[in-house]
Amino acid sequence: MKFSERIRKNADPIWQASHNHPFVQGIGHGTLELEAFQYYMCQDYKYLIEYARVIALGTVLAPDLETMSGFAKALDETLNSEMDLHRAYAKRLGITQEQLEQTVPGPVTLAYSSAMMAEAQKGSLAELIAAILPCAWSYYEIGTALAKIPGATEHEAYGEWVKMYSSPEFGAIADWLIAKLDELAAEKSEAELDRIETIFMNTSRYEYMFWDMAYKQENWPIG
Repeated sequence: MKFSERIRKNADPIWQASHNHPFVQGIGHGTLELEAFQYYMCQDYKYLIEYARVIALGTVLAPDLETMSGFAKALDETLNSEMDLHRAYAKRLGITQEQLEQTVPGPVTLAYSSAMMAEAQKGSLAELIAAILPCAWSYYEIGTALAKIPGATEHEAYGEWVKMYSSPEFGAIADWLIAKLDELAAEKSEAELDRIETIFMNTSRYEYMFWDMAYKQENWPIG
């Protein structure tokens, strides 16, 4: 069994909870309240800025040009496709660029992005990938699953989101990260693999928490 298969299997209860979350299912079936999606887009925009920083750090830790190129492509996809989608949605939903930029990260947004950066700065390239992989991989899984729902890709509010995350271009980034992690894992001890798996499990939990935060539109309790 590949290391990626092992960690995906062990994280399956968390991932299934994300797949079945009412926020995610609401996107696919077009039943999600638009206000919750507006909140999500603003929070995810702030998250993606930090996610992009972690990906950029991957180019610093990369041992060769091929790996640097892979991270560069992932960074371009994040900055110039995902974030463009968020800006376009914001405009459509009546959110100004200024409002988007001035969004205060919610508790989960801040905790998740900080955890990713912490793992990237103190660990190896494999640990960095483990920190960001649940985002790329689970979004592609979710996008692919939702695209199979009749009418999901044509929905006036959520169709573009589903098409983005079910696209071959987005999937290629996830596949590259998976393959790179398997390559790096082949050289690790079992203790190191356990550490990498722990990171993967934790950021998988954060993915679920992010959906839940968006559904509830949670903000800081004071101030």
